[in-house]
Amino acid sequence: MSENRATKDRAGHTREQILTAAERLFAEQGLFTVSNRQVSEAAGQGNNAAVGYHFGTKTDLIGAIVRRHLEPMEQIRRQLAFRYDGSQNPRDWVTCLVQPITDHLATLGHPTWYARFAAQVMTDPQHRAVIVDQALGTDTIATVVDNLFHCLPDLPPDVRATRMPMLRNLLVHTCAEQERLLADQAGSGGDPAEVWTATATALTDALTGILLAPVTR
Repeated sequence: MSENRATKDRAGHTREQILTAAERLFAEQGLFTVSNRQVSEAAGQGNNAAVGYHFGTKTDLIGAIVRRHLEPMEQIRRQLAFRYDGSQNPRDWVTCLVQPITDHLATLGHPTWYARFAAQVMTDPQHRAVIVDQALGTDTIATVVDNLFHCLPDLPPDVRATRMPMLRNLLVHTCAEQERLLADQAGSGGDPAEVWTATATALTDALTGILLAPVTR
């Protein structure tokens, strides 16, 4: 292996260590209280400036964590969107919003931190746009939402505008709470994959119900 390749491999390994440490700390302690120095120390880096060197600002670091998980979820979502292409059942398109997240979390081992990390970002005014613009603003999600609304022609635009944030918040925070429960129950013998499958079903039912609920004027 060339010296240049070895240097790149070490840098890549360091970046992964930093991302893992930062995701856990942000999930457990929040964004505001965690410093780059704490992340560097948790990642086993003797240089306290390692985070800034590899990622830049805290916002850049948060964006890198989001991107780390984005493509695996998008791959699942693209497969589901292809499967349900042409469907007139709104539940199918809600599945395309929910299942990529729960399926991805089920593949990450145990415990996981991404759902709690995402909830922390969503409630932080300074960084909320990172999740909204990157993780929730993809072309695939836009296609899914367009198909979902096509199944709901009688739902007025202003009601859609009110209910979609309800869906987003319920999805993010329910996954975060389930992830927290799994972490608290570590070693109890339960199967996280089964828990995430059940969570996906419950969330899909609930979110579909919100969209199909009567409109009172």
